[in-house]
Amino acid sequence: MSGDDKTIKILFFGDMVGKPGRFAVRDFLEQHREEYDFVIANVENASHGFGLTEKNYNDLISYGIDAMTSGNHIWDKRDVFSYIENADKLIRPVNYPDDTPGCGSRVFECGGYKIAVLNILGKVFVNIVDFQWNKILDEIKRLKEITPVVIVDFHGEATAEKVCFGRLCSELGVSAFLGTHTHVQTADEKILNGTTGYITDAGFCGAVDSVIGMDYKTSLTRFVTNIPERYEVAEDNEVQINAVEVDIDVNTGYARAIKRIFCSRNNEKEDESQ
Repeated sequence: MSGDDKTIKILFFGDMVGKPGRFAVRDFLEQHREEYDFVIANVENASHGFGLTEKNYNDLISYGIDAMTSGNHIWDKRDVFSYIENADKLIRPVNYPDDTPGCGSRVFECGGYKIAVLNILGKVFVNIVDFQWNKILDEIKRLKEITPVVIVDFHGEATAEKVCFGRLCSELGVSAFLGTHTHVQTADEKILNGTTGYITDAGFCGAVDSVIGMDYKTSLTRFVTNIPERYEVAEDNEVQINAVEVDIDVNTGYARAIKRIFCSRNNEKEDESQ
């Protein structure tokens, strides 16, 4: 927590892709974790590019991650159904049907303050859920009654959809609206309406020599032939971190500053898991 001005510094990692992404985040936090009050990461691609295993969930907690958001790929590892109900740091998109396992939002304690994290799945070009915007509005209003600090991970494909709903969220007093899913970091970070830290997409954490984290050759085959090809996570030694840090006033919930992080390094540590 920062001094007398009572701001909290939040770090948000874009989609981490497979082992290279997990290790990039791990190594970054080994050096910088103490600089942040609260750390969030999108983890829907963390286990070999698709979904999240329970082992990797626990590993990510040990790295210093306080909350994990996701998206449409969170269900790709079937064992998620065996642990998601008890995974108190994991959030799936709120606009799945009400009987879907897991939670679409959570409220966390941090230094005597509460931080709400809400995950939303976009509809344009994704089209696997009803958007249920009234339900989402009600959830934002409910969270704002608990705490002024509300962070939204909007997991969506279309830029226009993110820009539009980011502006609407700023009118509702959301503290930060952080886009995910496209894995390409956008250079449009700003504070909307004097309230909301915004970026269209936070980017991804993973192999630099890749197609948004995936192996170039398998990606090329799929695009050229239109024949289904299993994507493989790229295994380049050079990895990148795409993240966003947001300073938030804990009394008003308003963002005071937002900054993109884009850095790369050689990833030399070993691990047997995918």
